[in-house]
Amino acid sequence: MSKFRPPSQHPTGARPPALPKETVPKHVAIIMDGNGRWAKQRGLPRTAGHTAGEAALFDVIEGALELGVKYVSAYAFSTENWKRSPEEVRFLMNFNRDTIHRRRDEFHEMGIRVRWAGRRPRLWRSVINELEYAEELTKRNDLLTFTMCVNYGGRAEVADAAARIAADVQAGRLKPDRITEKTFARYLDEPDLPDVDLLVRSSGEMRTSNFMIWQAAYAEFVSVDTLWPDFDRRHLWYACEVYAKRDRRFGGAIPNPVVPTLTS
Repeated sequence: MSKFRPPSQHPTGARPPALPKETVPKHVAIIMDGNGRWAKQRGLPRTAGHTAGEAALFDVIEGALELGVKYVSAYAFSTENWKRSPEEVRFLMNFNRDTIHRRRDEFHEMGIRVRWAGRRPRLWRSVINELEYAEELTKRNDLLTFTMCVNYGGRAEVADAAARIAADVQAGRLKPDRITEKTFARYLDEPDLPDVDLLVRSSGEMRTSNFMIWQAAYAEFVSVDTLWPDFDRRHLWYACEVYAKRDRRFGGAIPNPVVPTLTS
């Protein structure tokens, strides 16, 4: 018997699609988009959309567990989000901190390992404390790894990795001619995080928005025309079904069959 509690059932009773195990994406990265538009449609402040989005994220993670996805990474606060109004930034800092505080025990009970990717500078100390506590609490869990990307940007991650590599080269710990893609990947925020198989964006937008640009180099992209607060595990399952039908060649190709020419 598992020591972890199973995910709760979706209110509709919906069950995950019966996909062959080899077609289920191992790592799904999610751009949670549309909170502001959701709130605007209802005459509410933008912050109301962020609040409503918490339940959507938790439901998606439960759905990922049901389907057998092993890694979920969510874009919670980008390095570009500091450009928003001071009031919204302050709300998002408090909200991310409180969300982790509220949900960490539930994640732990379900066997979910919580990780954090992002830059420390500018990020509130109280947010870092909550993220680090959740990481420590759940570090031995292995059913699913949930990476919260807070104060994160793909270019920032690559630039920071390059800076760490340069420091090691200067210190004589690394030879420039020995740097490979595999070497570079070890300097990323979460070096043991596998490449993204499926990148999902809500709200119908078609941009990757500087999210995991190294890890998602060969990811399949699925845009779902649903605002994030209305998103749930059924939308994730739909994206995974689309993914399962894709032909992933990673730059390779199968020769086209050629009809033989018949001669009399």
